[in-house]
Amino acid sequence: MPDPIRLAKHVAELAQCSRTDAEQYIKGGWVSVEGRVVEDPAHPVTTEAVVIDPAAKLEAVEPATILLHKPAGYDAISGRNPAAALVRPDARWADDPSGVRLLERHFHRLTPLVPLDADASGLMVLTQDGRVWRRLTEDGDQIEQEFVVEVSGEIAPYGLRKLNHGLHYNGRALPPCKVSWQNEIRLRFALKGVQGGQLRDMCAQVGLEVVSIRRLRIGKVALAKMPAGAWRYLPVGERF
Repeated sequence: MPDPIRLAKHVAELAQCSRTDAEQYIKGGWVSVEGRVVEDPAHPVTTEAVVIDPAAKLEAVEPATILLHKPAGYDAISGRNPAAALVRPDARWADDPSGVRLLERHFHRLTPLVPLDADASGLMVLTQDGRVWRRLTEDGDQIEQEFVVEVSGEIAPYGLRKLNHGLHYNGRALPPCKVSWQNEIRLRFALKGVQGGQLRDMCAQVGLEVVSIRRLRIGKVALAKMPAGAWRYLPVGERF
């Protein structure tokens, strides 16, 4: 049996291309070994069947940003029950409109951003992209988030006005925000710089008990109809 060689070397010989181009084909998920896509240029091969996808393109692999519909009960940023564990290939939303090709490397070194209470559900962001990280951390307090909050109880007099402006949290006056009734039991909040536990506390201050919280939007990016536990890619051109 011949000695093993790097997959990149074998692909370079097959495609009659440079080693650099061969590595790009492999990292782009265009090369399969015995019918299984391999993204590691250093993967050793001997007599295995190596196939280059006829549609292969020499294009850089962009870092991924993933949008997850976090179910209630999962920890967004840190904790014993991380929502990041839900981001698996088989959980990709069947109606993902991004057009991004799924690659194994997209699931490595994902950083969760924009905190969301463990008992809340809704839109969550995980990224490999430094540009997205900077946008959602350095400018995070300037990006509006939208929530729908189901409540029970009877709102205090002038309660809706107070929710919009006039409450305090953690000893500080809250800036004005936009709160309106979606229906008899649901309030829609649109606010910036939201803190952990803030929505629940705001509701309590006007006599309401929170039943559930769901984040619908971060900036211009919406949860849409993606079901709980599913994820999709943030496509090129979609900005927060």
